[in-house]
Amino acid sequence: VQLVESGGGPVQAGGSLRLSCAHSGYPSSRHCMAWFRQTPGKEPEGVAAQRDAATYYADSVKGRFSISRDIADHTLYLQMSNLKPEDTALYYCASRVGMCGPNWSKLRFDSRGPGTQVTVS
Repeated sequence: VQLVESGGGPVQAGGSLRLSCAHSGYPSSRHCMAWFRQTPGKEPEGVAAQRDAATYYADSVKGRFSISRDIADHTLYLQMSNLKPEDTALYYCASRVGMCGPNWSKLRFDSRGPGTQVTVS
């Protein structure tokens, strides 16, 4: 199982970015897939998660971020709009077998990628 993120970079406040996570090794439709972000010295924060028709978002990104996946293309996306300086972080995708659920961000995820840096100024 491999997860590789891309699409990060510098962006001005109010701008948009779309992150991608290419994954291989399993049928992703059976997995809860999620985006987390982390800044130095802080615990990872769950940003968004999805499995089937269920999607979940952190309050801090609701209405600005959108998670989606292309199962046939084995890619998970995070569309980020109206970015703020506080969105600056290393963003990484993660997966776990099974459902997500409302407490998804506290669950143990089996795999994660190295991450892609997003810097909002």
